[in-house]
Amino acid sequence: MKAVIFFIIAKKCYNFFMIDTYKIYEELKEDISDSAARKIAFVIGSLHEEFKHLAVTREEFMELKDAVKELILAHKSAEERLTRLESTVAELAEVQKKTEQRLNELAEAQKRTEEELRKLIGEHKKTREKVVGISRIVCCILEDRAYRGLPELLKRDFGVQTISLKRDFIEIAPKKYEEINIFGEAQKDGKRFWIIGDCKTQLKKRDIDDFLGFVKKIDRFIKGEKILLSVTYQTPPPVRAYAQEKGVKIYFSYEMPL
Repeated sequence: MKAVIFFIIAKKCYNFFMIDTYKIYEELKEDISDSAARKIAFVIGSLHEEFKHLAVTREEFMELKDAVKELILAHKSAEERLTRLESTVAELAEVQKKTEQRLNELAEAQKRTEEELRKLIGEHKKTREKVVGISRIVCCILEDRAYRGLPELLKRDFGVQTISLKRDFIEIAPKKYEEINIFGEAQKDGKRFWIIGDCKTQLKKRDIDDFLGFVKKIDRFIKGEKILLSVTYQTPPPVRAYAQEKGVKIYFSYEMPL
């Protein structure tokens, strides 16, 4: 901007022969910075010394005066825009600083949340293990009652004489076993029956599907006619109907002796 001002002033002062550089300086510094006003006045004075032997008309002088005024106003406007820009940049820098601080706070909060979540997952895992353990104990108690109560119930419902009844494992592959909650043998009129059952605290439809899938899996290892049953504390009527449809006999805990 300063170079443009000097160039135009130099052009307009080519024919100028009389000038008061101090007065120019005093007038300029009211609108622009002191250093800029000093430099412009100095250039005008230099041009005067170099071209003072040339004639300058009043029209040319007034044109030069107007041009200098326009340039001064343009320079002042540019300085104001620059000041506003500097202020905006400073505000943006402050906003960025606060944003970075907020992001750091959020990152720290996320870190704490993740740590709490890890602890919660760990505690949930432990709780789940305890629940599974308790459920397993309850099922084992139910199974023990079933071993005592089923022989009479099977005789009543199927007319069979129970030979054996226990919790056992079946080898389905070398060193690979499947656990059977209730497994035994019974006979009727010289014919052997396999007793295969499971125990659930609250029997659900998917439990029956899982049980039937298990029976299908071990079917080739246990040949012969089978009595399929499930012992439970409670199950709703729709599940009872579904079990009956699939050929699974349901026995309840209250039917078993303590």
